[in-house]
Amino acid sequence: MNFIQVISVAVFIITFIFIISEKLNRTVAAMLGAMFLMIIRLIDQTTAIKFIDYTTIGVLVGMMIVISIIKRTGLFQYLAIKSAKMAKGDPLKIIVMFGIMTGVISAFLDNVTTVLLMIPVTIVIAKMLKLNPVPFIMSEVLSSNIGGTATLIGDPPNIMIGSEAGLGFLDFIVNLTPVVLIILFVTVFILRYIYRNELKVDENLRMQIMKLDENNAIVDRTLLVKSLVVLALIITGFFLHEHLGYESSTIALGGATLLLLISGLQIDELLVEVEWTTIFFFISLFIIVGTLNEVGVISILANNVVNLTKGNLVLTGIVILWASAILSAFLDNIPFVATMIPLIKGLGAITGINITPLWWALSLGACLGGNGTLVGASANVVTAGVMEKEGYKITFKDFTKLGFPLMLISIVISTVYLLIFELK
Repeated sequence: MNFIQVISVAVFIITFIFIISEKLNRTVAAMLGAMFLMIIRLIDQTTAIKFIDYTTIGVLVGMMIVISIIKRTGLFQYLAIKSAKMAKGDPLKIIVMFGIMTGVISAFLDNVTTVLLMIPVTIVIAKMLKLNPVPFIMSEVLSSNIGGTATLIGDPPNIMIGSEAGLGFLDFIVNLTPVVLIILFVTVFILRYIYRNELKVDENLRMQIMKLDENNAIVDRTLLVKSLVVLALIITGFFLHEHLGYESSTIALGGATLLLLISGLQIDELLVEVEWTTIFFFISLFIIVGTLNEVGVISILANNVVNLTKGNLVLTGIVILWASAILSAFLDNIPFVATMIPLIKGLGAITGINITPLWWALSLGACLGGNGTLVGASANVVTAGVMEKEGYKITFKDFTKLGFPLMLISIVISTVYLLIFELK
């Protein structure tokens, strides 16, 4: 490594130490790291701005505005009561039901959007049951990252891999969905076991919930209809954005703008509810990781991953799977996947091996690795930010203590799957 690469790695590590130790607010720590890189002129402002993923930022802001408007209709309370009654007020059934539901939705909808939709419902249910909502929320956020791995549109790395490798929607369904479903069920039921002693509810409380009428929760039916129509348009837009030629951020912000127009609500009070601390954390992290990519650090890591294996298909697949998972727990998986794609293509051209199984290894590692730490996936950071605003703190240490072992279990399952069905 040259001097510039060493400095960029040092800034990344020091920033992470501050985030993990929680001596500083994680947004302040990330902003300090990003600003330091620009102040010492390792990157200039123009380059730093290019590193920011405006698609992610746009989706976040747009969906946060939409959710804050929907919240005013009482829909989340309605869904919470309905769900709690379906589960007979049993929190152990609810954690499984919501985890699987989140995973399935995330296969077809952006993970961040999914958790933003699920969190308000979950908090209402937890308050009704007089329970800490964190166990339910952890099940949902981990499930969202798992579910997003299952399809071409579930996670940005899959879209990139599909585009570059010429793999279609059906290819992902056939090759990834079966193993993802296994991982989803295993993860949710492990979480149910881990939290079993924290999810106990008094029988009288369960009976009270069963007597509630969910229809009374809706407080503004006109706004609800408008909100659901716009939400349906946004979701449809997410499905069709590639065919329509629009970025998902344009669709999310367009839907938010339309809903602001027809809702009649004051924009000032809605913008206050946007998680600006989360937005600035992402912007800063994009700059720090973008710098690592710009100076060649991520490229060095990717090259070392491929060079370790000497062209052996099985060994290459396993190394790509595990390296992608571990690195994606700490780095943004998008620049890593962008670097790995040409390397895998080059490996195929040089050795003549069938590289298709390597795409599945890269997808599973990069997407599932996000469950390893709090900063491993956008959905994790957003969830922590929203929960903090609601008065519930999810620390880096707590998330990693739970998420990292579960991520390793998912990668072990993926390894077995690849060895049996793909790497042969």
